[in-house]
Amino acid sequence: MMETTAKERKVFAKSTTDDAVLEQLGYQQELKRNFGLIGMIGFSFSIVTCWTALGGVLIVGIESGGPPVIVWGWLAVCIVTFSVAHSMAEMCSAYPVAGGQYSWAYILAPPGIARGLSYICGWFMLIGILCMGATNNFVAANFILGMANLTYPEYTIERWHTVLVAYLVIAMAVSTNLFLPHLLDKISRTILVWNITSFVVVVITLLACQNNKNSASFVFSEFQNATGFNAAYAAILGLLQAAFGMCCYDAPSHMTEEILNARKQAPRAIIMSVWIGTVTGFVFLITVCFCIGDIAETANSSTGVPLVQIFYDATGSVAGACVLTTLIAVIALVCANSLMTEGSRAAYAFARDHGLPFSKLFSKVEKKSHVPVYAVLLTGIVQLAFNSIYFGTTTGFLTVVSIATEGFYLSYAMPLLARILGHFSGTHHSLEGPYSLGHYGLPLNIVGFLFLTFNAITFNFPTISPVDSENMNYTSAAVGVVMLIALITWLTTGKSRFTGPDAGAFSEAVRTGSVPGCAMAKTGREREKESERKESESAQS
Repeated sequence: MMETTAKERKVFAKSTTDDAVLEQLGYQQELKRNFGLIGMIGFSFSIVTCWTALGGVLIVGIESGGPPVIVWGWLAVCIVTFSVAHSMAEMCSAYPVAGGQYSWAYILAPPGIARGLSYICGWFMLIGILCMGATNNFVAANFILGMANLTYPEYTIERWHTVLVAYLVIAMAVSTNLFLPHLLDKISRTILVWNITSFVVVVITLLACQNNKNSASFVFSEFQNATGFNAAYAAILGLLQAAFGMCCYDAPSHMTEEILNARKQAPRAIIMSVWIGTVTGFVFLITVCFCIGDIAETANSSTGVPLVQIFYDATGSVAGACVLTTLIAVIALVCANSLMTEGSRAAYAFARDHGLPFSKLFSKVEKKSHVPVYAVLLTGIVQLAFNSIYFGTTTGFLTVVSIATEGFYLSYAMPLLARILGHFSGTHHSLEGPYSLGHYGLPLNIVGFLFLTFNAITFNFPTISPVDSENMNYTSAAVGVVMLIALITWLTTGKSRFTGPDAGAFSEAVRTGSVPGCAMAKTGREREKESERKESESAQS
């Protein structure tokens, strides 16, 4: 699939630069291309990093079906996820722009719904990334404070402690993105090695130190249900842990304007991060299920992090447990940095297309560092606001966690829907990129869309019976809030100003087999004038 087709070679000759491809889509190259393939795989996997994410939500699966649902559910979810990942890789190869999902929806959807669908997709994408950043800040803070509680049992973790540590994580991520952008590729390559090494160390240590392992039947066949619902419903809830663990693999698509040879390397990074996540997640889950102790004690650990308790139970050593936890805490801290980068690039791209209020400000790029400074600050401030919710209510912040995954899955589903609708409505676009699915594209798009839709619906289900105000799942309400924000901004600014990639000239290049000159790219001022013209025409009509 990675081999360049003859037609594609004709469209983009070897001398054609990444910048020229971006210009054909109507944008100027403003960001600096620092990332290579290994760095981008490390960047993406630092965010996906399934095995550590799964460790953070382990108890959800234990209570909703138990180890069999955790293990086999993970395998099933990962297999279907490949249909989504391959579909997104194909779109990313054809249209390598930082907007990612919403840009693809804009290009691929039937013209009558393209702008509206793209705009909604952009909001869910952006909210999903920002909420996931806040969630990861919370996870990193919990690992740090969990070690403090394990070392000093008399110390009691308070909610405000968690929030303040999350603030420090945000400050670190913002500072790195603003002042050390030239090190992002090196950091990403380093964390890839750290991530894989930590995985190996954790798995071997758990298996070697835990003398009272659970039976194979406990891990692979004994169904457990502590939800209060029937078995089938509980099994569906158990799959949500896997869906949360296998998420965020769209990260390379938002970094395409900073990757060398983006049309080839970004799709590879998407697929490789899913492959690495699948294998490490599967091995990690089996290991933890064999080594987990008393479930009730683990779930109610004073550390606030069940995985820390599992490490302590296995090693019997505070120091040993803290060393293993530190390995994961470092990954979480680098993940915070990567999510800050991804979120700022997504915000920058959406603002560049006039999808945000004050778009002119948030789309500015500092010329010396090639960093969208205001987009980075916006990302940090929004994450800080989301983390602050935990000051007042646990339930409110759990909604932020839920909307993170929901936002991602809905934004993944929309370009697939656009592709499917385009195919059946006769407005089908040929995805001419180095990474092509050929005739398998449409079937994989359909499978992926059904999978994403199923998960997007089940994310709204209550997880404990009987349902009350404390354990109610407010994800549907959060989705409604996002839709309301999108509607208000659409009516006030988006309807008249929102634009997307200039796919017309790009498609013409594909059709004729020629590469237009770079002069066709719109500068920021030209795009602003075009937006003002559309606003004027809308007002007159």
